[in-house]
Amino acid sequence: MHSIVLIKQVPQTSDVQMDKETGTMIRSGSAAILNPLDVYALETALRIKDRSGGRVTVITMGPASAVKVLKESIAMGCDDVYHLNDRAFAGSDTWATSYVLAKAIEKVGLPDLVITGERATDGDTAQVGPAVASWLDLPVLSYVASIEQISNDSLIAERLIEEGYQRVSSPLPALLTVVKEIAEPRLPTLKGKKRAMATEIITWSASDLDTDPTFLGLKGSPTRVVKIETPKVSRQCSMVKVEDDASLHEAVEKLFTFLEERNLLGGRNA
Repeated sequence: MHSIVLIKQVPQTSDVQMDKETGTMIRSGSAAILNPLDVYALETALRIKDRSGGRVTVITMGPASAVKVLKESIAMGCDDVYHLNDRAFAGSDTWATSYVLAKAIEKVGLPDLVITGERATDGDTAQVGPAVASWLDLPVLSYVASIEQISNDSLIAERLIEEGYQRVSSPLPALLTVVKEIAEPRLPTLKGKKRAMATEIITWSASDLDTDPTFLGLKGSPTRVVKIETPKVSRQCSMVKVEDDASLHEAVEKLFTFLEERNLLGGRNA
């Protein structure tokens, strides 16, 4: 069973900045980490490997610093890693990004499963995984919370939906996007860390992937961020600090008044 996991290096959530001219993210100077939701995709692939054998391949697209997240993947137990790095990829939207990732998967060879996290914490679109499936003409199961059964040619999984869970089956190969519920990620091992330090990362450029240059980067991206605004909290509130019986009584009175003004109480006789 061969699984390919797509991961991404993202800025720390508290350190995200945008270029207002191009509508793209400013990554230089920001602390970068492995997308937290991709760790669950890695764990899913590793558990399938533990149970059924095979191998786990990891692919990421990003600048030179993205090698760090590939090293983390090796330390967790992944077998092969590929880094997609070319200035031509800079500024890619979800459509252009998914195109490059799909081309890399074709070069590696179509696996039994392609697995991604639910979404990336920087763009927060949840579009890249399904878009990759579209490029490769694969069935896609999104928001997968558990894999009940898996064989060489099919699987049965549970999807997390608004009403609860949906049990679905799919032929293989297929693409899955997984949610946190699917597994508790393992920690890297000392043996894995040593292997990661010794592993030479394979890097592919646009020419290595035989890509169409009109589909790449900012110029090849059909979508743009046209406006960026910082959300403002418009709610008015008051705070009572409880230090003694008098301030406690004041806090309770204010709470009851607040609820009564909004007809949220049936009365104060209790």
